[in-house]
Amino acid sequence: MADPNPLAAAMQRMWVQFLPQIQQRVAVLAASATALSEGTLTAAQAGDAAKAAHNLAGVLGTFGLAEGTALAREAEPVYAAGLPIDPGMQARLAEIASRLRDLIAARA
Repeated sequence: MADPNPLAAAMQRMWVQFLPQIQQRVAVLAASATALSEGTLTAAQAGDAAKAAHNLAGVLGTFGLAEGTALAREAEPVYAAGLPIDPGMQARLAEIASRLRDLIAARA
């Protein structure tokens, strides 16, 4: 018997396929937030975090995680602006990474 919702099945297969990359990008954001709080964030790490946030913003909405897209869009320009990053953003960037991790775990 054919799947009654082939689009949903295809999206689920794609989610499973891309989940490791998505999780790795969230890990980059989490590590960057930690480095920022420790005062060890490098320009290269900030650039990697900006790229990870950009990629997450583009993909999470595709999988129904609009909140994840919004969070990634919030983090991207902060990291993209380069160093120094306002110390007041430390807690927010850590919160964004944590929330993204939770959203992705709930979707998985």
